Amino acid sequence: MSAKINIRKAGTFKLGGRTVNRMGYGAMQLAGAGVYGPPKDHAAALAVLREAVESGVNHIDTSDFYGPHVTNQIIREALHPYADDLVIVTKVGALRGEDASWKPAQSPAELEQAVHDNLRNLGLDVLDVVNLRVMGDVHAPSEGSIEPQFSALARMQQQGLIRHLGMSNATAAQVAEAQRIAPVVCVQNQFNLAHREDDAFVDALAAQGIAYVPFFPLGGFSPLQSRTLSDVAARLGVTPMQVALAWLLGRAPNILLIPGTSSLSHLRENLAVAELRLGEDMMAELDGIGRD
Repeated sequence: MSAKINIRKAGTFKLGGRTVNRMGYGAMQLAGAGVYGPPKDHAAALAVLREAVESGVNHIDTSDFYGPHVTNQIIREALHPYADDLVIVTKVGALRGEDASWKPAQSPAELEQAVHDNLRNLGLDVLDVVNLRVMGDVHAPSEGSIEPQFSALARMQQQGLIRHLGMSNATAAQVAEAQRIAPVVCVQNQFNLAHREDDAFVDALAAQGIAYVPFFPLGGFSPLQSRTLSDVAARLGVTPMQVALAWLLGRAPNILLIPGTSSLSHLRENLAVAELRLGEDMMAELDGIGRD
């Protein structure tokens, strides 16, 4: 089934000097429950990664704090040696407690350790893209200088350990501060039909040729909003998740998708969105969700 899907129909965009298909894959869900510990089905995790790449995915999002370490080790087992066109984007700035909690790890020494952990567990000599995961407010962007952290990553970039830098869970002011230190090639924030706080930011980044990578594409919908989404999905004969992803692709040309799953059938549903086009009327109807 997946072999018939042409994910290039979703278009391409530049990411760190390379051109990637806008339909990518997020590896977070490959770890165990709560993004902690080993996967429930190790063989299935390997199969999902291999089918994603065989289907044309050439942008994978990961982090060494997924698991921790587990997700990167699975990526290495499944895909190493990596295809020449594959861009692996990782993020640093957090650690996991033994209780599976998420803890800030933003000192230069902690960031350096995280970069080396990613290199080792992915089996790489240099990381394609490293995002600084801002942890001021763990679950949403909050203002505050990121100069010490981003400068530490810029030094590692100058040392040849990192090719390109990005930001995650960041405000527009923090991205501007980062850009005064080193180029920023992508921003990864929460953005979906119901969470539109970054609307203007998405467009500003598009004007600069910077990729915007949304996470939680279905997070935080009210029942009323979900009903609108479900109604559109029913008319198209697809799932609400597929509609939500298709809306993101239609929203701006610089949006790169990284939906995650540990299921082959769900992966195929996600990849099929590359061929799903929403008309102007449906885009307008869906736009109303975030403005209720």
